[in-house]
Amino acid sequence: MAFFSSRTPPLVGVDISSTAVKLLQLSQSGNRYRVEHYAVEPLPPNAVQEKNIVEVEAVGDAVRRAVQRSGTRAKHCAVAVAGSAVITKVISMPADLSEDDLEGQIQVEANQYIPYPLEEVSLDFEILGPMRDNPEMMEVLLAASRTENVDIRVAAVELAGLTAKVVDVEAYAMESAFSLVGDQLDLGEDSVVAVVDVGATMTTLIVIRNNRTLYTREQVFGGKQLTDEVMRRYGLSYEEAGLAKRQGGLPESYEIEVLEPFKEAMVQQVSRSLQFFFSASEFNNVDHIVLAGGCAAINGVNTMVEEQLGVPCTIASPLANMSLAGRVQAHTLSADAPALMISCGLALRSFD
Repeated sequence: MAFFSSRTPPLVGVDISSTAVKLLQLSQSGNRYRVEHYAVEPLPPNAVQEKNIVEVEAVGDAVRRAVQRSGTRAKHCAVAVAGSAVITKVISMPADLSEDDLEGQIQVEANQYIPYPLEEVSLDFEILGPMRDNPEMMEVLLAASRTENVDIRVAAVELAGLTAKVVDVEAYAMESAFSLVGDQLDLGEDSVVAVVDVGATMTTLIVIRNNRTLYTREQVFGGKQLTDEVMRRYGLSYEEAGLAKRQGGLPESYEIEVLEPFKEAMVQQVSRSLQFFFSASEFNNVDHIVLAGGCAAINGVNTMVEEQLGVPCTIASPLANMSLAGRVQAHTLSADAPALMISCGLALRSFD
């Protein structure tokens, strides 16, 4: 299964996160995109743990419900594996290699970088372009994942009647969606932007410069910690706590005693993620922070990040400039938009 292959539409992006399946289908007219179909369907607790599918039937059932709720008739989809499940390496190759020769050489090179037998690995590559200091050589991005990581996602969507035509990497899907977010920001040339996706259990940082990912990192932190604290403090079930977080109805003490400490912890997590980037690179600052994921929708968290870290901070809204099909509800889509970066990036694979 190819990580970077492109296919013709219709193709739906299916993001399988730790707590929900997010489905998105786009169409394109000229330079404008339109949201044709979209749905977010919750997953049972622990069906996916830290982005690893544990209960494939439960996930397949949620994908099937998302397909039905969205109204899409598409049969092909793009899915993604977590960055932590993928080995990537930029390697240099002679620029005059034919496609067949390049493919053969990639197989040879892969043995150096992949600590598994190649027959247990799904492998793909993408040509990035000529090397800056040596035009006779080109840079090639190699990506590999254990085949089981790919197969279980393919199996989950097949249970819903979909065929996975593209298997991407979550960080690259986010990079693709960032091209839409970046157009909304006042960025100078060579600006370094940190996109921090805070989901239910994992926080993913990707750092982008000139529409190319410089750095990625995943850490265990997410909104489930807030849900667990609401459950513990107010004696609610997992479902009740999740609903109360979104719709309100919690005691007045919730804002000060529960929500504010979580927001502080989230800011610290963003800061910690950036410190890892600074220590691993030539950079010691970023020009902009984009918050994505379900936790990005928490009221005021972007302002807190901006004030405490001294960096402009924006909530991701990759669908902001798109028109909507009649069945898509604008207010619901707007509320979910920060959590749709990966599904948006996957849906954009229709137009590669």
